[in-house]
Amino acid sequence: MSTQRELSALSFEDALQELEEIVRSLEGGKGSLAQAIADYERGSALRQHCERKLAEAEAKVQAIVEGPGGPALRDVE
Repeated sequence: MSTQRELSALSFEDALQELEEIVRSLEGGKGSLAQAIADYERGSALRQHCERKLAEAEAKVQAIVEGPGGPALRDVE
């Protein structure tokens, strides 16, 4: 199982794929209760990570402003 540090290094796509695998596993209902709880906790962390990545992407898209030379990105960091 990955640590929080490793989680922050995941791309949105990789985190979403892992989250989808966890959902399929939990829906399958196989495995121990302890494993299901650990998977649920990991899934929750992955969901939060994906939400942060989406918020960052949204901020960048919203930072696009129309300037004298056409659309440009303003600094959002």
